[in-house]
Amino acid sequence: MRPDMEKLTKILFLHGFYASGSCVPALALREAFAQKADVLTPDLPLHPNDAIALISDICNKEQPDVIVGNSCGSFYAQMIAPTVGIAALLGNPYFKMSDFLRERIGSHQYKSPRADGKQDFTIDEHLIREFEELEAHQFLDEPSDIAERDCCHNDLKERVWGIFGDEDTLAHFEPLFLEHYLHSFHFPGGHTPTAEQVKTWYVPLVEQLCLLNSKM
Repeated sequence: MRPDMEKLTKILFLHGFYASGSCVPALALREAFAQKADVLTPDLPLHPNDAIALISDICNKEQPDVIVGNSCGSFYAQMIAPTVGIAALLGNPYFKMSDFLRERIGSHQYKSPRADGKQDFTIDEHLIREFEELEAHQFLDEPSDIAERDCCHNDLKERVWGIFGDEDTLAHFEPLFLEHYLHSFHFPGGHTPTAEQVKTWYVPLVEQLCLLNSKM
């Protein structure tokens, strides 16, 4: 890592819906920044309002330099980053989680181990409605009655970046992302990046975001 990255101290990684804080991208970030940054990789709650509350609490207590998300984690990061003033890298953001879940109603298992040992969960109509409520006001430059989340911070448009896999067959939200943000990047991978793709494509962008953040 370059000498001018010495101020980078904390990264918060938000995993995808089926994943956990021990998924491949999370472990790859930890390895890439070993002894150079504290990479926080919490297990996110199933229910979106609980997840938002946990992420907000972590941001308030830990003050990370940058948030990195993947898929559903990017959905959360996009909403949280402007409200707490933290730069974010959104990996393959899935902005219509309710559509994703509606095709998958039923019982499922997380694809990576969770700290509490609970691997089973259920997708139902109640969970889908919770995501629909968040989607209705997820972008901070759109009118909404929820003032705290929907008060746009224009300078964050420069510090919320997107990275999209050229072989992603699940999420196709780059056009929607570019309606609200300015910086879009691509990598030659699918919806969930491999460890090598994280190190090759994500890590340099995280470094750049942190440097940009330090100059604001």
